Amino acid sequence: MNTTTAAHPSVFAQIGAFFEGAATRYKQHRLYRATFDELSALSNRELADLGLNRSDLRRVSLEASRA
Repeated sequence: MNTTTAAHPSVFAQIGAFFEGAATRYKQHRLYRATFDELSALSNRELADLGLNRSDLRRVSLEASRA
């Protein structure tokens, strides 16, 4: 009788994947904050020249950090 079991990643692989995911999320958050802070420093006139309103800053920053 042949039995096949699904290959499970080792505990070390799971720990590595966890830290890799955490590092990715940290980098994304840093990029989000940098983008948001830079856009927030612009005047309303400068934002309008870019086609943005202050209400767009969170969305634009989030899109930039996920790209």
